[in-house]
Amino acid sequence: VAVKQVSLRKQPQMELIVNELLVVRDNKHPNIVSYLDSYLAGDKLWIIMEYMDGGPLSSVIKEVHMAEGEMAAICRE
Repeated sequence: VAVKQVSLRKQPQMELIVNELLVVRDNKHPNIVSYLDSYLAGDKLWIIMEYMDGGPLSSVIKEVHMAEGEMAAICRE
């Protein structure tokens, strides 16, 4: 599993986080990281997700040059 820690103090719009959790909880797809659970620990929200080797897509996009067709394929999936 992977644990994402979100500082609630630094989140001006809590409803966006709640909405995102509801969307990932209720929608299952083989190309989307699975949401498992979440916990409140002090002022941090711990989100437990399926572990994906390679890190977040945002990091890959910053490090790897992709052609437009490759980006389109990722968006489509």
